[in-house]
Amino acid sequence: MAISGDGEHWFLLNASPEIRAQLESFPALHPRAQRHSPLAGVILTNGDLDHCLGLLSLRESQPLCLLTTSSIERGIREQNIWFRTLQRFAGQLQFQALELAQPKPLTSSDGRSTGLTLEAVPAAGKLPIHLENHAKPSPEDNIGLLIREDATGRTLGYFPGVAAASDTLRAALERADVVFFDGTFWSDSELLDQGLSEKRAADMAHWPVGGERGSAQLLRGLRAERRILIHINNTNPLLREDSSAARQLAGLGIEIAYDGLELSL
Repeated sequence: MAISGDGEHWFLLNASPEIRAQLESFPALHPRAQRHSPLAGVILTNGDLDHCLGLLSLRESQPLCLLTTSSIERGIREQNIWFRTLQRFAGQLQFQALELAQPKPLTSSDGRSTGLTLEAVPAAGKLPIHLENHAKPSPEDNIGLLIREDATGRTLGYFPGVAAASDTLRAALERADVVFFDGTFWSDSELLDQGLSEKRAADMAHWPVGGERGSAQLLRGLRAERRILIHINNTNPLLREDSSAARQLAGLGIEIAYDGLELSL
């Protein structure tokens, strides 16, 4: 995902391994001159490789600004040798710290306002697999984002990885006009049932969408005008339009994201 408040400066929400194809597919993110990039920064919500590997495709001469928590920064800067390739020259990789529940204006490289304010919200999760048993867990390891358009006060909620409900999560979601939410698995035993893994959704820090205690029951009651599921695994029956899961979701007024989706707050 990419966001912009002024149409000129863009921020990526995480950087997946497919980032190069994603950038090529969206003209607003194309260079407009030699050595130019519309990217003003990348906001990381955790240190999972599927959120970070795309950074390695952005390792050219353009300085890269990462906005994330101190915990996620340490995992990248100090505990992942691959990311040293992003520090070939002084200033190539710049970090801006996100403090939980502290609004932070998003600015361009020269300090100008881009019209957006960001707030990090702790979300239940876990350390990335490569840092398990190598780092101490912290509330900063996995976050969601509230992104406010300064001119209107309209707010986007972005929560791609959520392991469970919490009062903090509910309060944050109630502030959002549009919500993008973790839709990885439909059921806790999804991978087990298909013989693909011995792990449950809970073991992978994802809150299943379906069932009486699924995330859909929380999402259906929000004031948000649109509630959209993202980060959907290829085992999830929601991806089949003719499935009972997809019909249930549609009946609750919850959407499924698709490549190329654009919206304006």
